[in-house]
Amino acid sequence: MKTKATFSELLQAFFTEWLMNQRNFSPNTIANYRDTFRLLLAFAHRRLKKSATVLCVEDLDAPFVVCFLDYLEMERKNTPQSRNVRLAALHSFFHYVALQEPSLSAVAQRVLAIPSKRFAKKPVNFLNRAETEALLSAPDQTTWSGRRDHAWLLVAVQTGLRISELIQLRCQDVVLASGAHVRCMGKGRKTRCVPLRKDTVVALRAWSKERRGEPSEVLFPNARGHAMSRDGVEYLLAKHLVTARKTCPSLKAKRVSAHVLRHSLAMNLLRSGVDRSVIALWLGHEQMDTTQVYLHADLELKEQALAKTEPFVGQSRRFRPPEPLLSFLKGL
Repeated sequence: MKTKATFSELLQAFFTEWLMNQRNFSPNTIANYRDTFRLLLAFAHRRLKKSATVLCVEDLDAPFVVCFLDYLEMERKNTPQSRNVRLAALHSFFHYVALQEPSLSAVAQRVLAIPSKRFAKKPVNFLNRAETEALLSAPDQTTWSGRRDHAWLLVAVQTGLRISELIQLRCQDVVLASGAHVRCMGKGRKTRCVPLRKDTVVALRAWSKERRGEPSEVLFPNARGHAMSRDGVEYLLAKHLVTARKTCPSLKAKRVSAHVLRHSLAMNLLRSGVDRSVIALWLGHEQMDTTQVYLHADLELKEQALAKTEPFVGQSRRFRPPEPLLSFLKGL
């Protein structure tokens, strides 16, 4: 008779057999799922006083999962978006549990019934032309690191690559001859090519000559010659923002991340009259509707649309305050 699989066995099989072998998920997705369960197991150890080896699937019931999600928001200060990402990883695991162990289906179904949290959607943040130029001028190009940072900032602003795509660029992914472009592997393992402007080509030629890397080596290495990490890119960006804010005060009021550079390119293309379907292809969006957020964010486009409308012609009347006695009676 087959014995029921333990939580430890199910979790290991979920990663090795399901995510890696059968579904062939990307390394980024697997790393995201891994981090979710590392947080969950640490939370369970504190709350239930159980180590990961003795933990049972029944311990991770719906109330416990909700407590874990609340912990992420309240104590770790995660946003509702991050909370939903963690919940999606747990949903994927419990789908697997229900498939592999029917006896645990009741527990799995209750966890799967936990809904994603709704949140207020804010307009995307982006940089205008003056702010972008101030940021590009911030690196000290008399140093090796400054020339590297200027090159990757220029590529990020002009191509709109995701941070994961940027740090994984290899020397062989950049073509600087006729029809210059950069080739990257995006979400869903989709390869796309993004054309390069002449100024970006000039900067990349100079950097490639100085880099002298093998085709398989990363294009923008760190000081040790390895690929930069996400935290490393954000650290460098924050460092150059300090310099850029001295010459461009409007940057002081903006929270700028590497993804904001991607939004800035999309807004620049939209204002230049580029069709949304082309922007979606350029950025590697799964659906064209994703670019709709840029229409909502651009006040300038809305002002242009308002200028095309005619004002209402209505007779304005002078305000006359009500009599004191009537105001008194109304206020009772």
